[in-house]
Amino acid sequence: MQLRRRLTLMAATIVATPLVLAGCTADRTPGARPADGRAPELTVTPADQTRDLPITVEVGTAVKGGRITAVRITDDRGIQVKVEPREDGSAWVPSAPLQPMRTYTAEVAATGDAGKSTTRKTTFTTMPKSSKPAVTSTLYFAGNQTYGTAMPVTVAFDPPIAKEARPDVQRRLFVKTDPPQPGAWSWLEDGSQVYYRAPDFWRPGTTISVRAGLQGLPIGKDRIGDGDRTATSKIGRQVALDVDNATKKMSVYQDGKLIRKIPVSLGKPSTPTSSGKMVIMEKHQQTTFDTRGEPNGGYVVDVEDAQRLTWGGEFIHGAPWSEGDQGYTNVSHGCTNVSAAAADWLMGITQVGDLVTFKGTEVQLQPGNGWTAWNVSWDDFVKGSALPVPAGLQPAQVSPANPGAVAGGSPAPAPSLSGG
Repeated sequence: MQLRRRLTLMAATIVATPLVLAGCTADRTPGARPADGRAPELTVTPADQTRDLPITVEVGTAVKGGRITAVRITDDRGIQVKVEPREDGSAWVPSAPLQPMRTYTAEVAATGDAGKSTTRKTTFTTMPKSSKPAVTSTLYFAGNQTYGTAMPVTVAFDPPIAKEARPDVQRRLFVKTDPPQPGAWSWLEDGSQVYYRAPDFWRPGTTISVRAGLQGLPIGKDRIGDGDRTATSKIGRQVALDVDNATKKMSVYQDGKLIRKIPVSLGKPSTPTSSGKMVIMEKHQQTTFDTRGEPNGGYVVDVEDAQRLTWGGEFIHGAPWSEGDQGYTNVSHGCTNVSAAAADWLMGITQVGDLVTFKGTEVQLQPGNGWTAWNVSWDDFVKGSALPVPAGLQPAQVSPANPGAVAGGSPAPAPSLSGG
């Protein structure tokens, strides 16, 4: 099914995560400890009196023989700028974009083991507001939601991001999890989307906070980032759906246990359903499939209890007109048809972000046709990162019995509404 630019899924612009203001107690910058009691060596960037910096500028810190103990950034009116450190201690990041054509002062202190301190100050000025066209970014992770355990954080770009610009963009994409469950970013080959996930499915109860801090970021030579978006949401119960074309049955799992089997009718040979690992993207009590203009379409139909799986228009939905075929014959235009009663029941069980796995159909799920972060192995997934991925970041050694079960116990194109 044809992919188009996504326009309608909910993007997130919610409250920013609380940020560190001044004190820094963690030793985030490893270095040799001097035995002679000398003060630590401290380097701060940007250099003093640097001008015409982008509003995404960060204060870099490097310390030898000590640790950073305080960072304070103020603007030219004396107002303090909220910041937080990068995990590797390489820089301190303002919690919001700086203002154009403003002067800022950063004061950084470091303390050695013997108690001696070093302080450095740097003053820098941001550039005028850019007139370059912006890359439109869309964050598909809304705030104050409860998502399924397979929910990837997805950011889409129009136009796509060139390979040489992806490292700078990726460095401005931040994800925090509580309790900690680190992951990695992975780009689609064409640069139109980037996904973040952990090696294993999210643990139920995890809080995920996201920031796409792209506003004013230089992207390549000719464009800038369009916005600074944040969102915080939680992971709910573990639910997974497995659909087997051979049996024409959907198996529904909760916390790794089979709770129901549902007869299905999948896509007929001329419009087959895709095989692969998908994620529920949207849920609609009622919607309309309008396939006029589609190669295999031409119809308009109202449907109830529809759950989107792909940008190309594959849904799970109630289809009372095909109940006699469900469990026996594939008659749809690519969707997963279930009875009206089963569709209503599923709407009460599933969450956006739940994993749905199909097998045995005539075609394979294409990368980027939906949130396809789980449709590849972890080793292949991390190959798509524009930055190094920690070598120790690996899936759990023991795989769960069900693909949707959580290891260790119990996250663009326009959509087609072709359906069928």
